Amino acid sequence: MSTTAAALTTTTLLAAALVLAACGWRLHGSRVVAGGLVVVAAALAVVLNGTDPAFGQGLEELSVVAVLGLLAVFGGGPVTAATFRLVDGPGAPAAGSTRRAAEVLRGGAWIGALERLAIFAALLSGWPEGLALTLALKGLGRYPELRHEERAGIAERFLIGTFVSVLWACACAGLALLAL
Repeated sequence: MSTTAAALTTTTLLAAALVLAACGWRLHGSRVVAGGLVVVAAALAVVLNGTDPAFGQGLEELSVVAVLGLLAVFGGGPVTAATFRLVDGPGAPAAGSTRRAAEVLRGGAWIGALERLAIFAALLSGWPEGLALTLALKGLGRYPELRHEERAGIAERFLIGTFVSVLWACACAGLALLAL
């Protein structure tokens, strides 16, 4: 497969994953998330199977990196939500679930999206310290809610959401660096 065809195929697959991520934000379905992960895995296979992992064409590389950046920001929300559903389980009582803790941790989806954007940009620009700075700012900003003793699951929701979100952003940044 030529590098141009590999870049086009990769960009198309990643765009499809981005559409599934947008649907996941709206539908909150774990099947949508699973489908998105399969499409991202297919895109990775195309990148790794190409004749040259570095496409060598500026516009093609830029399109792959741009789509991966969008996927890092918007794809992490549905993946994190699916993880929370997995953690809570189908028969979890609302009082002890991470869903209930979300009432205290308001704005989590937006904070997570901005967190993933900052991490993706920091890693892509070769500034891994930005990851530490982003997590420190998030922890300091959430400190009052994390000390909330009246509701169970708040710290757990914060940690689970942060780890899933960061891992997703790091994976997307890693794929982008492979494409460059």
